[in-house]
Amino acid sequence: MKVLAAWQNFYVIVGSSAGALLGLQFVVMSLVANRPNVQVDPLAAGTYATPTIIHFSAVLTFAALLCAPWQTVEAVTLVFGVAGLAGVAYTAIVTRRMRRQAKYQPEFEDWLFHALLPFAAYGALAASALAAGSYWNEALFGVGAAVLLLLLIGIHNAWDAVTYHVTLRKDDSAAPAGLNAESRNPVK
Repeated sequence: MKVLAAWQNFYVIVGSSAGALLGLQFVVMSLVANRPNVQVDPLAAGTYATPTIIHFSAVLTFAALLCAPWQTVEAVTLVFGVAGLAGVAYTAIVTRRMRRQAKYQPEFEDWLFHALLPFAAYGALAASALAAGSYWNEALFGVGAAVLLLLLIGIHNAWDAVTYHVTLRKDDSAAPAGLNAESRNPVK
């Protein structure tokens, strides 16, 4: 379809960015996993780390799908409608996890980037699929905006996670005999 061909460069850029950032997330998580004496709550990790991987994977998948040689509009709109609804459901699960986990008290920024903006992005995908029948060009802009928003959400959340782990102090109970928290962590 000619109209999708006009979006090729956009999806090559966001898709390759998402793929590279997805790979970097795995590298960072491997490095964090090897930090000695740092206790990570699995519920908190699943609440805050996994959605970033999901968003990057969604962007990569959407970019690949929109670069595919589709023959009909209906097929691609069905894929985006289903993906949008699945993303909305997944965002509801993440929101529930944020409320249930007790290791970290979410702030407004956490609610914004882990619940509200992903809900808006996946909702825009679903709405774009509904609008595509009558407003195909506008729907493509809606999909593009949603995909770009998911990429930016993933970048923010990845950076937030890295800065959290970099500033995380080691568990005081793991201190060698004779060392207290002050001598191990001189920076307050």
